[in-house]
Amino acid sequence: MRIVAFSDTHSYHRKVAIPDGDVLVCAGDITFRGELPVIEDFCNWMKAFPHPKKIVIHGNHETGHEHGYKRKLGLDMFAAAGITYLQNSMTEVNGYKVWGSPYSPRFFDWEYNRSRGKEIAKEWAKIDPLTNILITHGPPRGILDLAPRGIEQYSHEGCDDLLARIQQLPNLKCHIFGHIHRDQNEPPVEINGVIYANASILNNKYEIVNDPVVIDL
Repeated sequence: MRIVAFSDTHSYHRKVAIPDGDVLVCAGDITFRGELPVIEDFCNWMKAFPHPKKIVIHGNHETGHEHGYKRKLGLDMFAAAGITYLQNSMTEVNGYKVWGSPYSPRFFDWEYNRSRGKEIAKEWAKIDPLTNILITHGPPRGILDLAPRGIEQYSHEGCDDLLARIQQLPNLKCHIFGHIHRDQNEPPVEINGVIYANASILNNKYEIVNDPVVIDL
């Protein structure tokens, strides 16, 4: 099964070249501020691709979609386009169990944010133990999660509690995420039999510099 994954398009989705595959995955941050016209155009764009299964989660930039009037309107758009939206929920593709979650550690006043520690650990505890493919908006601590912090300085911004939960998932094959923009293409890495992929399309200047990630399971 070939997975094609991308993340953090921030309204620039139509500039992304999508290769063929069996499953098309977006790991969040479709918009800048949850703009419904962007969601609508994104759905029309996604609908045109031939991939048999299309899966989307939200990210921290989808403001107004965790609660409020935008939520139902956006979810209806996904459904009408044949896109599976996941939020602490599971779908199945070719025998693989896929879990999606939009949450990430708190950063200013964004959407789907939870404080590090007990609050966000409650969200990760909901991940089904039978999960084979995990899609979250943010990365686990220490894996493809380096973010710039000053001139030639970087820090790991991933979630410790997510990493701890991943280590409790015996059937996990693949973890796809974004959130941390990449300055260059970084290939997926395999650690203890799990493939990890940062699928962010943009760099920190919000320029498209990366290709979608292709994962064969």
